[in-house]
Amino acid sequence: MQIFDKWDIKDLKIDDLGLVKYIYLGDNLVPHTCGRHVKRQFAKSKVSIIERLMNKIMRSERNAGKKNKSYAAVKDAFVIINKKTKENPIQILIKAVENTSPREETTRIRYGGIGYQVAVDISPQRRIDLSLNFLTKGTFQSAFKNKKSLAECLANEIILASEEDTRSFAVGKKEEKERVARAAH
Repeated sequence: MQIFDKWDIKDLKIDDLGLVKYIYLGDNLVPHTCGRHVKRQFAKSKVSIIERLMNKIMRSERNAGKKNKSYAAVKDAFVIINKKTKENPIQILIKAVENTSPREETTRIRYGGIGYQVAVDISPQRRIDLSLNFLTKGTFQSAFKNKKSLAECLANEIILASEEDTRSFAVGKKEEKERVARAAH
């Protein structure tokens, strides 16, 4: 099976064992499910990680509801990633998601009129959601008022995140979230 008729999903591996069940690669040529998983609880774990990235790109004001635009941006970004790294871009995306998904965050507890932060572990589904959110926010920040296209900025953010480079917005947000959680122990 090949995604976008170019990249094979057979030899991909997921190193983070907590995310194995939640990073779904799909069994269709085009990552587009037409929202058939929306009404079932926890069904987004059966939506391709590539389609979930496209859906996160559609969430911004300028791209709201424009699936074809986000599809083209992700496809072009994968071509750019393949040219720069000479590797399978889906594997690079998986590595970026693993590197930018935080393991802990804080929640607010009120006890006797006093509120304080407590560190809690994050579920794998939320880890992936946060990771994709960080990647797309970093992409939009770097693309805003810039000559680079959305696809170039997305490719750059994914490559930096897969290498755990500190210039990546997503890696910085992950480290910030985990630092705050460590302080709340």
